[in-house]
Amino acid sequence: MSTTPSSLSAPKSDRTASPSAPRAETAVVLRPLGLGDLLTGVPAIRGIRAAVPDHRLVLATTPALEPLAALIDAVDEVLPAVELEPLDWGGPPPALAVDLHGKGPLSHVVVADLHPQRLLTFDSPGYPGPTWYAGEHEVRRWCRLVAEGLDVDCDPDALDLAVPDLAPPAPGVAVVHPGAAFPGRRWPPERFSAVAAHLAASGLEVVVTGGPAERDLALGVAAGAGLGVDAVLAGRTTSLELAAVIAAARVVVCGDTGVAHLASAYRRPSVVLFGPVSPALWGPPPRRQHVVLWHGDGTGDPWGTTLDPALDRITVAEVTAALDQLLSSS
Repeated sequence: MSTTPSSLSAPKSDRTASPSAPRAETAVVLRPLGLGDLLTGVPAIRGIRAAVPDHRLVLATTPALEPLAALIDAVDEVLPAVELEPLDWGGPPPALAVDLHGKGPLSHVVVADLHPQRLLTFDSPGYPGPTWYAGEHEVRRWCRLVAEGLDVDCDPDALDLAVPDLAPPAPGVAVVHPGAAFPGRRWPPERFSAVAAHLAASGLEVVVTGGPAERDLALGVAAGAGLGVDAVLAGRTTSLELAAVIAAARVVVCGDTGVAHLASAYRRPSVVLFGPVSPALWGPPPRRQHVVLWHGDGTGDPWGTTLDPALDRITVAEVTAALDQLLSSS
């Protein structure tokens, strides 16, 4: 039986301070960019909290992600941040500043300019620290930085996110998310339509999600599947409403996108389609409810303007078979 998000609790440390205890010192953690970046950094953020339980933990992240960042139980405050730009920090120098953004030195400067008492970054000229390994999984990379730099256990599987305190616009649905940041990572819309039609024929309510810029894509996928306009949530949900939909979803099918990481955060059954990027770098945790399909060798272009050949090799039959197996076992 699958675990429902409401039954999950975030990992606790025996060094966690009482919620009512004052937090006299501050730790600032830099983690901007996209939704997937934020969510893959959650275990490392929890590791930092375990290392400094009495500190006020401030997460500097992309302004649009602030509502979702507030769902991370280890975070006390969210500070808007733009990639590689100075932070709008008006407080005294923090006791600790951690760069969870990159290998440096450009991102290291952002946190170093806060003049923290202690600075944790990967090793780069002028910034001693743990070694950066190019082929490391994104979650494990940042966990290792925290574990080595702060001498604390950091669990890569601690990806859980609190469920938003609102009713999902569409509970218990099959989510089809056809969008991706770049065309190279975008499976053909007609294949997503075929998958959506298969899910609908199986008796599931199907919705098509996406951002405002992806509404036309989502409408096309829905039309190709014989679904009505009401099935298209793209452009109609806030980030918290989208998270609530994923948290309550029956199953999720998508490409290598932030929605895949939301499915991991809420432990919802998911089929994730990889193309130019290896799942060994950005894939979901090894749990039975997450299925990865990939026919690549890791040499593709994640910013490509045309469909990646590895992604093109994934067939509709593969995806529907994986979905059927997930649905029959959950």
